[in-house]
Amino acid sequence: MPIQRVDQIGLKGERVFVRVDYNVPLNEKREITDDTRIVASLQTVHYICSAGGKVILASHLGRPKGKKDPKYSLAPVAERLSLLLNKKVLMATDCIGEEVKAQIESMKEGEILLLENLRFYPEEEKNEASFSKALASLCDVYINDAFGAAHRAHASTEGMTHYVRKVGAGFLMMKEIESLEKALVHPKRPYLAILGGAKVSDKIGVIRNLINKVDTLLIGGGMAYTFLKANGIEVGKSLVEMDQIEFSRSLLNEARSKIKLILPSDHVAAEKMDLEAQRKIVKNNDIPADWICLDIGPETIQTFCKEISSALTLFWNGPMGVFEMEPFSHGTFAIARAVAESPAFTIVGGGDSVAAVNQAGVAEKINHISTGGGASLEFIEGKTLPGIEALRK
Repeated sequence: MPIQRVDQIGLKGERVFVRVDYNVPLNEKREITDDTRIVASLQTVHYICSAGGKVILASHLGRPKGKKDPKYSLAPVAERLSLLLNKKVLMATDCIGEEVKAQIESMKEGEILLLENLRFYPEEEKNEASFSKALASLCDVYINDAFGAAHRAHASTEGMTHYVRKVGAGFLMMKEIESLEKALVHPKRPYLAILGGAKVSDKIGVIRNLINKVDTLLIGGGMAYTFLKANGIEVGKSLVEMDQIEFSRSLLNEARSKIKLILPSDHVAAEKMDLEAQRKIVKNNDIPADWICLDIGPETIQTFCKEISSALTLFWNGPMGVFEMEPFSHGTFAIARAVAESPAFTIVGGGDSVAAVNQAGVAEKINHISTGGGASLEFIEGKTLPGIEALRK
């Protein structure tokens, strides 16, 4: 069943509960250091206000472990939202209860109320019916615009939809679904995927699904060394998941019969993970036994970039090295620039990859930057996301 978008639902005078993803990073002074997720929600918030709805925003923040903790209050988000919208955003004292209901009842059309952290209640993550009903009682319309939480069956993402009359998706959620479906359902070919990051174990399901979808798979980052080890290459002190060696070997054998799978052929190796450590470029068979590989080398960059330049659909998740440290950032930033210049429909997902395209100054050239790392991986993996299925009522 198709999902109704927010602009396909009558909102005038209605209490509109919007599940957003305001799980933003805060510094020690509780100042927001990156408001990307807040900015991403503004289109939906603006629309509901203009349509005459009463906007009730709800999110989690951090891991308060089911207890009320001022450290995880969403109050800084309300302040930032007020600045971004140039409009007062009211802050609720709680996310359920009579006091919150009274605040909502006093709202006028076009006003905005931000509920307090949903995860102050353990019932949120447990998806308990009583908590779902309490949230549902606050609204007439439910809109999910939190793709980053769509892979969780929580009260605010799945449970409460059973108790609300009108259910739909926000503009951000729909953009995520439509963009990722381009890579999953009918991708233009050649279809290329780039996977990086630390661990093979984090991406087993994704790799299994991708080798039946893509034409080419490029693997870099820490996870590449488990594959290289499975290929019989000694990788020194580089990151290796020994319990994934057999899986990696079987995956390599399966992939070679179906797609082009390319691993790094050279690396930036160092005596240790340190800015001042001695480092050098080494080929696969020349990795020193007591050194660690921390980035892909120039030959690998050239090979990967050539493949990227011929793709027509491209999905990237995970950096090519320890890009937070300048000597080991060149591979990741080179890939970011190549992805940006590619003629492909490009999708970048995962916090580190998104940070890389931002730091490389090429974010505006990416067709779609996913706001949900885990959710985008599970979508590409082919899993059913509870928060999306709940909208197909």
